[in-house]
Amino acid sequence: MPDPLVSCRIESGIAVLELNAPPANTYSYEMMQQLDGAVLRARMDDSVHVLVLRGAGDRFFSAGADIKMLASAASRFKYYFCLHANETLNRLEQTPKLVIAALNGHAVGGGLEIALAADLRIARKDGGKIGLPEVSLGVLPGTGGTQRLSRLVGRAKAIELMATGRTFSFDEAAALGLVTRVLESDNWWNQVMTYAREFCPPNKASAAVGRMKRSVVTGGEIPFAEALALERELQQQLFESQDAREGLDAYLEKRPPRFKGV
Repeated sequence: MPDPLVSCRIESGIAVLELNAPPANTYSYEMMQQLDGAVLRARMDDSVHVLVLRGAGDRFFSAGADIKMLASAASRFKYYFCLHANETLNRLEQTPKLVIAALNGHAVGGGLEIALAADLRIARKDGGKIGLPEVSLGVLPGTGGTQRLSRLVGRAKAIELMATGRTFSFDEAAALGLVTRVLESDNWWNQVMTYAREFCPPNKASAAVGRMKRSVVTGGEIPFAEALALERELQQQLFESQDAREGLDAYLEKRPPRFKGV
């Protein structure tokens, strides 16, 4: 059996999903299928509280779609490939668990589009470049890039970045709000996992984090009044949870809470 294009391992409540297609972790239809399945399994696994997505090796998170595959494919296949990739990234974005993209190397083109579907992006200092250079191929970022980038950095800046197609450092990306934080290269992966564990029980009420994410992601796409109604509904669900009771009791008893994620 060939090595999987997406591997998944669970460490202390964290599902680590790794894109594995050397040398640049470019994605294909098969990789997207495997990523879709890995995200769904992590979503349904009650022992998983956070998903961390990274690229194999230390040079590339992902360089995006396999250009040779796209160049030789029929137009109809290209359309359905983009459709399927969008469905996979929508699933990643809508998963009611925190998703962290760990940018261990270059994240360009479709690779950045994958990272944009995560909730947080943690980069390795001086680890690579970031950007959406599809204009140099005569196409646009077609896996949600035009929509997610503009929602993060604003319309004018998103158009400028995509129209020039330039790639830039993780530090500049952090200044734009595109990267959540940049961590030093030394012991980088351990820093990422330590950060991810902050959002797992007993440190955090992971169910509250997941519903908070759902309120933000879904609420941002619907009218304000409906978004407030969604917020109230999710809050009511949390009020009925064991973690809410633990959090309130711990506050009254002046002790640190011990959350269980339920």
